[in-house]
Order: sequence, then structure tokens, then C-alpha cells
Amino acid sequence: MNHSVFSQFLLHLADSQLILSHRLAEWCGHAPELELDIALANIGLDLLGQARTLLSLAGEVEGLGRDEDQLAFLRTEREYRNLLLCEQPNGDFAQTMVRQWLMDHYHNLLFTALTTSSHNQLRAFAVKSLREVKYHLRFSTAWMERLSLGTEEAHQKTQQALNELWRFTQELFVLTTDEKQLIESHIITDLETLKEQWLIDVNAELKRFELSLPETGAYRSGAKQGLHTEHLGFVLAEIQYMQRAYPNMAW
Repeated sequence: MNHSVFSQFLLHLADSQLILSHRLAEWCGHAPELELDIALANIGLDLLGQARTLLSLAGEVEGLGRDEDQLAFLRTEREYRNLLLCEQPNGDFAQTMVRQWLMDHYHNLLFTALTTSSHNQLRAFAVKSLREVKYHLRFSTAWMERLSLGTEEAHQKTQQALNELWRFTQELFVLTTDEKQLIESHIITDLETLKEQWLIDVNAELKRFELSLPETGAYRSGAKQGLHTEHLGFVLAEIQYMQRAYPNMAW
């Protein structure tokens, strides 16, 4: 097993959870109603817990002595490997739900596949996290249904959000040439084969929601190369502020 490749794959997973968690945390105190405020915060905490586990494992695998805090707070923007979809702004509530729904379907297939990993810690992580993901998916699906089949304005905003975010979905299941070594070691399955099922699941629900699949346009990618949209820098400025302002601060 190539430890460098595996640690970078783990960082890709961890960073996606960390950034998406922060986006959901931004709703705290601002959600449309109190119940949603609590629900989004709890889902964000689930994702943060997943990120912590993966960051710790990535630090252990790379063997450079970095812990979860150092990996979260002391890397630059170009060193982050999160999916571009995760860093997109919350926008209105419909856009947040569309983003979450797309990611929940992705997580459901991804973590199910990782439950067969030959790596004990990754397999255990996937089994535990899958229980959380299934709740997240039920939550986002219920809200997608309410929004898309509710008022005309809600339906329009949901469709608009889907049109805006769809261009970031192409990279969800893309593996680099190096990462394909992990398939040979049975650490991961060929995630590219999951894309067809993801499209089937998403398209079936879009039809039920009376939403239209956006026309294929210019997809955006670059997560694993550290090429991000302009939004990630602002997210990291908030996440890393305390550590940057007060280096090595201890509570």
C-alpha cells in the first residue's frame, strides 16, 4: 500500500466533511425555524465527527506527526482536497437542501462501498458513519419533496439551485491514477462504478419531485489538485482564525 496516496485519499474525504459541516454550521441561529436550526446543527456535528476521525487516521497513515488539529488548521487553501460542491455558499434554504441532498446520496453509496474495505479502521468508520448518513438522506429527501412540490416559488428556487450546483457533481466519483492503486489493495472499491447508481437514484427522485435534470454544461473540478472556487478561502479564514491569530493556543 502506498501510504502517501492513502493519506491523500483520506484527506479528500475528511476535508469534504469538514467544509460541508462548516457550511451547515453557518445556519445556526439563521434557519427558517427552530427545529431546522437544531437539525442542521446536528447534521453538521455528525459531519464534523466524521471529519475528525478521518483527519486523525490520515495523520496516522502519513506518519509525519500531524494530528487532526494541525491538519485542519495549519494547511493552506491549495492543500485542501474537499469536493467543490461542499464549499459552495448556502444561498437560500433551497440551495442548502439541494447541496445536502446531492451529497447525502453520494455519501450513502460511498460509505456503503467502504464497509468492505480491507483497512480495518476505514471499514469501521464507514459502518458507523453509514447510520448517520441514512438519517441525513431521509432529512434532505423530505425537504426536497416539501420544497419542490410546495409553492410555485419554492419549486422554482429548488430547480434554480439544482441548475447552479449540478456542474460540481462530475467529480464526485472520479479517482486519480494513483488512487486506483488502492483498489488493487482492496482498501476501496472502484468508486467510479458507483456513479451510474447515483444517477439512477437521483434521477428517479427528481422525476418524483417534478424537477428537471440540468443540461450538461461545463463541469467544474479540481478538488484533488487543490484547485478550488473563490469560496473556500473565506471558509478557511473563519475556520482557521483562532489558530492563526493565537498560534499553539491551549484551552
